[in-house]
Amino acid sequence: MRQGLYGPVADEVWQKATKIKLLICDVDGVFSDGRIYLSNSGEELKAFHTRDGFGIRSLLSTDFHIAIITGRKSQLVEDRMTALGVSDIYQGVDDKLEPFNELLAKYDLTSDQVAYIGDDMVDLPVMQQVGLAVCVADGHPYVKQHADMITHVSGGFGAVRELTDLLLMSQDKFDAAHGMSI
Repeated sequence: MRQGLYGPVADEVWQKATKIKLLICDVDGVFSDGRIYLSNSGEELKAFHTRDGFGIRSLLSTDFHIAIITGRKSQLVEDRMTALGVSDIYQGVDDKLEPFNELLAKYDLTSDQVAYIGDDMVDLPVMQQVGLAVCVADGHPYVKQHADMITHVSGGFGAVRELTDLLLMSQDKFDAAHGMSI
């Protein structure tokens, strides 16, 4: 067991993290707390944590790839992820394995070089394929049972940052990464 920035990290998880080149993230319940706010005019609102944004920017400043695969579709997710520099954005996806396989081919990776962070049942098919499957602290109990790692931080409150910090630290890139809070 290693001591990570957020708490203990199993040696097996640390070892898996050393191989990761692509991080795939769900959005609702991972980048956000899972709640969706709808105005009377039908506008959808979500809150994103700047720490997660800093973590994404830090990964992108090194040689990691980042992708978003989410079941919902919204302009605000497109805007937020584009602002962070994420170019692989898949929205309105029912079968997350399809874009997962596209990403493997696009970046010429094997599944053990991919980490996925999710929170609910729809994430399991991809989580069961990747090298490092991560569930947020407040994720569904069944999903937690199938995760290699459960974050100490809840979705929407810096769980993505916890994972990005682990990936950078495990590959000795933490001090070289240059994030930006946006």
